[in-house]
Amino acid sequence: MTVALEAWSGTMYRDPRELLNAVRPYVIDKTYNIFDAPGAEGIDLWEREVRLLLRDSVAVRSLAERVLGQAVAYLITAMESPGIDIGPGYTVDIGIHQIILDTPVYFAFCQVYNGGAYKHHAPLVERRRDGTVMRTADVIREHGFEIDDELWEVDVSDCGPCDDKVPDSH
Repeated sequence: MTVALEAWSGTMYRDPRELLNAVRPYVIDKTYNIFDAPGAEGIDLWEREVRLLLRDSVAVRSLAERVLGQAVAYLITAMESPGIDIGPGYTVDIGIHQIILDTPVYFAFCQVYNGGAYKHHAPLVERRRDGTVMRTADVIREHGFEIDDELWEVDVSDCGPCDDKVPDSH
């Protein structure tokens, strides 16, 4: 399988699973081999993050996969659009936090999709209630990702607290 790592050109649908799995060769910042840890032998990054979501915060596999897909789409869009004011709702933010908290994976993600620069996560304390969630879904769609409307609409009135005012943050 070949996955293009270049910036989005607007010519094809982008698969979050393929894009996440493409960072595996760059996962080098770790104290042990996260792919050989108990329960992780032979799984790809997608499966690893889904299992972590299921372990910690999401009860149903199909929902964990949906949340993770939207999180990958959000993070890549944020990295490709520095300075644009976007933010997820609570539901998608669960997946974003999962990727960020798996620091060896997130560092590799930044290496591949943000030119090697670390993309900070600098949330506001209060959630925004200004329509950011659905505007964000539209921006992500414009970047070639399929939007899971239900996951974005569920938080339409309680926007995420992400803030783009910290340099290179989302």
